[in-house]
Amino acid sequence: MIELNNNVTPASGWGIIAPSIFQQYEDISVNIKPERLKVFIKKAQELDLKPFLGHALYYELIKWFTADGILSDNMPPKYQDLYKGCTYTDPQGYEIIYEGLTPAMVYFTFARFIESNAVHYTPTGPVIKRYDNAEPLSASAIVKLVQQQRSIANAHVNEVEKFLLDKQADYPLWFFNSKNKSARQAGPRIRGIDRTDFNYPSGNNDAVNLNTLNNFLTDAY
Repeated sequence: MIELNNNVTPASGWGIIAPSIFQQYEDISVNIKPERLKVFIKKAQELDLKPFLGHALYYELIKWFTADGILSDNMPPKYQDLYKGCTYTDPQGYEIIYEGLTPAMVYFTFARFIESNAVHYTPTGPVIKRYDNAEPLSASAIVKLVQQQRSIANAHVNEVEKFLLDKQADYPLWFFNSKNKSARQAGPRIRGIDRTDFNYPSGNNDAVNLNTLNNFLTDAY
């Protein structure tokens, strides 16, 4: 039976990492407001970390943070190891230095920041800002940069995954999901096909419909 902590306020604030941690990993301008980063920390936490950990383990973990994202002193050692990192011996007898969740969260957040920060929303619609002494990156350059950051994040997630597999007895709420692993790759992925896009009016076009769908699937894979 898994004991849940009911005495700690869930991390309903901005996230489980602080904006100040980013400068340990990337050269981020001090002019970027922490409030701006907090938005993307929360998105990375909800859209990248939660699907990987699974809802059960994710919500059990964040119960040990205050609403301001401060780690509770009462967090069980196994969750401290998962979050902060530790040195352990894997089943093959090798000593492993595990860095915790922070590196993956930083790079997932940074990727989302780069992707969205290029666009600013005004009363007249979305715009790309231009500066006197700097030129904004092209859309293709931004895509490449985002993919680079997500690749780094995924490399760190692979380390988290190994830790959880090696320590699976300590984390019964976590389950390996191969679909989740392929879905978090840096490049665009096809999750499914909306077959209604290929529905032509009924009649003699049935063969055309099938060929169109088959060609699309062949090209996609």
